[in-house]
Amino acid sequence: MSLKFPNASRSYDRTKRCVSFWGHDSTFEITFHVDEAGLQRISPHEQEDETESLRVFDVNRARIERTAENVYARRRQNYLRLSASDF
Repeated sequence: MSLKFPNASRSYDRTKRCVSFWGHDSTFEITFHVDEAGLQRISPHEQEDETESLRVFDVNRARIERTAENVYARRRQNYLRLSASDF
């Protein structure tokens, strides 16, 4: 597996209530979504809004990327949703 995260961009999706980020496996782009339950598992917080979700993501980015690598190794798909059970 050669999953890399060269692009540090991330965004909050209000409709899906998740933080989206992207990895690359060779020439393939992999989309990851960390849902609010996953972010709550990492860092319990009172507000579940865009600002707080992005802050939790940024502070825990290394852990989230390691989790994404592990999930991708088990389920090689171009879209993966990370939830509380993944953490």
